[in-house]
Amino acid sequence: MDTILIIDFGSQYTKLIARCVREQNVYCEIVPYSKPISKEVKGIILSGGPSSVLDANAPKAPELPEGVPLLAICYGAQLLASEKGGIIEASSTSEYGRTMLEIKDVSDPLFAGVPSSSEVWMSHSDSISTLPKGFKSIASTERVANAAYRVCGQNIFQFHPEVQHKENGAEIIKNFILDICGCDGTWTGENFAESTITALKKQLGNDKVVMGLSGGVDSTVAATLLQKAIGDNLHCIFVDSGLLRKNEFERVLEQYKGLGFNISGVRAGDKFLADLKGVSDPETKRKIIGRDFVEVFTEEAKKIKGVSWLGQGTIYPDVIESSPVGGASVCIKSHHNVGGLPANLHLKLVEPIRMLFKDEVRKVGVALGLPDEILSRHPFPGPGLAIRLIGEITPEKLSILQEADAIYVEGLREAGLYNKVWQAGAILLPIKSVGVMGDERTYEYTIALRAVNSIDGMTADWARLPYDFLAKISGDIINKVKGVNRVVYDISSKPPSTIEWE
Repeated sequence: MDTILIIDFGSQYTKLIARCVREQNVYCEIVPYSKPISKEVKGIILSGGPSSVLDANAPKAPELPEGVPLLAICYGAQLLASEKGGIIEASSTSEYGRTMLEIKDVSDPLFAGVPSSSEVWMSHSDSISTLPKGFKSIASTERVANAAYRVCGQNIFQFHPEVQHKENGAEIIKNFILDICGCDGTWTGENFAESTITALKKQLGNDKVVMGLSGGVDSTVAATLLQKAIGDNLHCIFVDSGLLRKNEFERVLEQYKGLGFNISGVRAGDKFLADLKGVSDPETKRKIIGRDFVEVFTEEAKKIKGVSWLGQGTIYPDVIESSPVGGASVCIKSHHNVGGLPANLHLKLVEPIRMLFKDEVRKVGVALGLPDEILSRHPFPGPGLAIRLIGEITPEKLSILQEADAIYVEGLREAGLYNKVWQAGAILLPIKSVGVMGDERTYEYTIALRAVNSIDGMTADWARLPYDFLAKISGDIINKVKGVNRVVYDISSKPPSTIEWE
């Protein structure tokens, strides 16, 4: 399998590089700069980063294999130039945002199909004032003479071609991975499914796997891959944590049985809610829920003779956001599927879709022939409504949220809007406000509605739902859900906000 390796120096745009590569049907991995390169790859990309090459403790690149095409971006470009004898200087004027790139050498294969003058995205305060010997400048901007340069078949940029809303960045990365690296662009959903099922057969043999399903796309696709590899040796468990949407346990369990899964349903809401009593901190909630899921799985696994694996529907954004992959990257939030398993679990871990983005999971689901009802289902967080109920969870507040959420989601379906947004849900805020109902003063909770559009969950923009629709949903919630007298709509995007409130 052709592989592009992305060496991460902590850039906020590193994930966008991976997206650009994957969109060309080429597999890639993100690894921290501190990790030695231990596998054969078709090409290497060095990311940008928040550090300055001029810092005493600036991150250094691992030893790079000879003969492998290299693309260096921003910090990576400065680092290579510095290591080869170039001069890096702190600019008197930083360069951030949009700027025009003038290509000096239009014959360079990296710029095939790219206009000689195009808009690019800059994000740096240092510049390469003097190139090392043998380096050739191939593009410049008004403020940066050496915005892009080439040396011995390597292409180095001062700018960020991976930023999605720039004019020709995707074309530049496409030229690098397909033409310069020679990748064949055949990493498709069909090929992934076929190769993964083959690998799972080899990995698992006749072993038994227990897997907790959530009703979402990720766990369903992962379970389908496992089922096709080992058949009824896959034992699925659908846990009612007490934090699911209204009537979701019964509906989803029936749907899974229709797909032929070897599955049992477990009601464990009392355990989860008891352990969450009095807990308000979102990270603590996540960790408790993750622990409880593992404990429930363990108890159920004991009932299955000879089970030795735990299957999970972990995907790449879970991994990226849960643990730093680069020197300066930060943990945004923990995820109950990520971070290893307790030593006393006595089960090995199998994660068939760990390296896929959300949209890629859906493509694999299509290749597997899963019904659209499942594939079009909005993402739903592993911790469930616990992280859409801000503050302490109580049965009363949970019931309010479930009712409001049901009205909202069903309203989206009835209005033909459900498939026009990527994810939607209601959030119960930990505040009460004054209202008037029937000429009487009320002091009740506030519901926030959230709807976003995204490709993979790494970035998202708030959905522009029609005012008339929002007005109807607001009225329905206030009139039908006891305990709510105010509804607001969240118009923040990711970044700076996350999709979930906690």
